[in-house]
Amino acid sequence: MKRILIKISGEAFSLGAHQDSSKGSKVFHFPTLTRIAKDISTLTQQNFQICIVVGGGNIVRGSEVEQSAYLDRPTADTMGMLATIINAIALRQAFESLGTPTRVMSSFDCQAATEPYVRRRAQRHLEKGRVVIFAAGTGNPYFTTDSAAALRALEMNCDMILKATNVDGLYTEDPKKNKDAQFVNTMSYHEVIKNNFKIMDATAFTLLKDYRMPLIIFSIEKTHEIMDFIAGRGHCTRITE
Repeated sequence: MKRILIKISGEAFSLGAHQDSSKGSKVFHFPTLTRIAKDISTLTQQNFQICIVVGGGNIVRGSEVEQSAYLDRPTADTMGMLATIINAIALRQAFESLGTPTRVMSSFDCQAATEPYVRRRAQRHLEKGRVVIFAAGTGNPYFTTDSAAALRALEMNCDMILKATNVDGLYTEDPKKNKDAQFVNTMSYHEVIKNNFKIMDATAFTLLKDYRMPLIIFSIEKTHEIMDFIAGRGHCTRITE
């Protein structure tokens, strides 16, 4: 049985919200949330154990809020961590509306809405077939949710980490700015560092490299993309040692 961690950016929660104004929210696009939950629920039906780390950029991004003269970095990062808890609760609701048992575990105390993160308890949830959503990052300022994803993937003994983005993999340049950018199917961690590709922050990427954790980059915008590349058909980039 495979155990997978999926890192979902906060921006994914609002994909389509600005185009679909009838839904009334610019922070969440609930049809997108439901689609993401359906795709991931399909994995649980195939006996995959799934844990998720969510970002909070659709609500507030700590590194951007810090630029305000009124907030220091720890305060701004705390706001960002709270944003990930909101996203985790919304995603949990999407899973449970589909009948998929789900738990949200927070890195800092928020017991009215989440469970506290305890490593052995999280592993037990996974063994029972529940989706586990990790919220509040690492629970510490100065660390991104990418770092939290790398840390939790190792703590949960995952077989791989999937990074869901708004592009379908790694390109030699930004494909939205340069149409001649070349798609990369596979690349080693060493090559990524050598070419200075900004896939994740340096702390997260170094952690994955040191422990030889396979990293797959794919587009969250495409329906059924997760099952396709697990079946060997999908369009994605694989980073391995």
